[in-house]
Amino acid sequence: MPLTFRAAVLEQAGKAQPYAESQPLEVREIAVEGPRAHEVLVRIAAASLCRSDLSVIDGKRAWPLPIVPGHEASGVIEEVGADVTKVRKGDAVVLVFQAQCGVCPSCMAGDAHLCGPGLAANRRGELLAGGTRLRSQSGDIHHHMGLSAFAEYAVVSEKSVVPMPQDIDLEVGALFGCAVMCGAGTVLNTAKVQPGDTVAIVGAGGVGCSAILGARVAEAGRIIVIDSDADRLPAATELGATDTLFNDGGDTALQVLEMTGGGVDHAFETAGTRGAFEVAYAAARRGGQVVTLGLVDPATPFSLDIAGLVTSAKTIKGSYIGSCNAALDIPRYMALYQSGRLPVEKLISHRLALGEINTALDNMVTNQALRQIIRP
Repeated sequence: MPLTFRAAVLEQAGKAQPYAESQPLEVREIAVEGPRAHEVLVRIAAASLCRSDLSVIDGKRAWPLPIVPGHEASGVIEEVGADVTKVRKGDAVVLVFQAQCGVCPSCMAGDAHLCGPGLAANRRGELLAGGTRLRSQSGDIHHHMGLSAFAEYAVVSEKSVVPMPQDIDLEVGALFGCAVMCGAGTVLNTAKVQPGDTVAIVGAGGVGCSAILGARVAEAGRIIVIDSDADRLPAATELGATDTLFNDGGDTALQVLEMTGGGVDHAFETAGTRGAFEVAYAAARRGGQVVTLGLVDPATPFSLDIAGLVTSAKTIKGSYIGSCNAALDIPRYMALYQSGRLPVEKLISHRLALGEINTALDNMVTNQALRQIIRP
């Protein structure tokens, strides 16, 4: 018998704000098949909202509809399919939004975050093995990033879960599935920030604040955080920023150059806007590194002074999932959390019920939250 449970379903993208009124996500009962071979059924314990979820709701990034969003979560294994060897019933797990097949060229080369089959399945709204498992009276429902975590349950590939220690709270564990890897992981893995390096982080949302924590772990000498919302800056200071700048439309990058005597070693764009990238690029020193990890609207145009890139000898990098191998890096980051060096619990600003999911979207649009925990 299929399992029936409550989930937040998106039938139509692009509804008007405020979302608490237009209700783009409808919480209703859907059904799921039992897990197939190499798949598991997870009871969702906690899910968190990310800006990437908002891009599904507002339609800036196209996804097959209908779909159950949600790609940052934790839960407990309720059932395992045939041939599952990675986890057992009762295990607490972090859900990972990029399934890593382990056998494609990228996975074999050690770049599991670039797994081709995992990315292709996500774009189709399917699981790694192909097809969907979610059903409603009107037909099939697609999976978001192989997870669909805004729900009471999820069937996912065993390649999409990482076991977590039982002594870490599941609310905190949810953050390791996206915010920690994308923020702290980018600083530690993609940029490889070294002790004493200077860092600028443009965007003080959940991922940007996670990057602050990563820069602290890396023992960066100076952590300059920039945001166009002045209300976000006190939290950045509390998390470890040595300096904060309000981007009021002036030449914020020039201020960074003056503060550092020529620019920072590493500049991170974490806001997902062209303006944030432009500030980050201009704030990096000659020979410095610019890393972009925010998901800018794909329709956003951008022009680059190529000659200036040559003479400045800057490096521009994109970072996806913080260049993390989830199976290796999540346990490593959780050990840092347990030791007190990566206090990711400080990113949690709100706790809401699944039925309040549209209000949570409004909180994110208006910058009223860092990471919001949704309890099914």
